[in-house]
Amino acid sequence: MIDSFPEKHSESGPDDLSKKYAQTIPNAVVDKVINKDMTPIRAWREHLGLTQTEVARRLGISQSAYAQQEAKEPARKSTREKIAKAMGIVPEQLAI
Repeated sequence: MIDSFPEKHSESGPDDLSKKYAQTIPNAVVDKVINKDMTPIRAWREHLGLTQTEVARRLGISQSAYAQQEAKEPARKSTREKIAKAMGIVPEQLAI
């Protein structure tokens, strides 16, 4: 079933709807996690076209330190939150 946006916004406003749909996970990311045995963090990074060096720079850590975090499964909640912020996504999108 395909979700559609309601014509009227009863108790929830348009911002609530955009938050709901903003937390989706692209099929390409899911495919990499399932079929290519990638961690969700690596799948998202590649999907977004980011290098390990770029994400590490945004986090203020070395590339090798980031590579270790990216390879670890499951990532700690605090780690997912920091990496999600650096990638511009919400932490829940990394918990697949």
